[in-house]
Amino acid sequence: MSLTATTDATFTADVLDSPVPVLVDFTASWCPPCVMIAPVLDRIAADEAERLRVVSLDVDVHPATAARYQVMGMPTLALFIDGEVAVRFMGAKPRAAIMALLEPHLPAAQPVSQPVAQAAAQAAAGAVGGARST
Repeated sequence: MSLTATTDATFTADVLDSPVPVLVDFTASWCPPCVMIAPVLDRIAADEAERLRVVSLDVDVHPATAARYQVMGMPTLALFIDGEVAVRFMGAKPRAAIMALLEPHLPAAQPVSQPVAQAAAQAAAGAVGGARST
């Protein structure tokens, strides 16, 4: 999976007008830390799809948006909520560090519904206890 790309032309629709939080990866193809962090961001995009979107913006191809947000180094990551930057940080970080910075700004994860939780518990109990014959 690769991140959805945004552009100078689509940034407003993709990010600023989004009804869900959007993490923007300001990146460049020549940037080794950007390449290192890409799989981490792909994983966050997949794991957190219910709570946020993750998009990338190539700063060399789309310099106007990078300039508007004063991006001076890559990778720069910025979480936009309701069109405003809620948190911004720079550099390749592990998933846990990124999530620790994002979590205070994201909606709570939806709990597993009660019937699903009960079915999972029953399945686990059956798997652990095994079937008994009388």
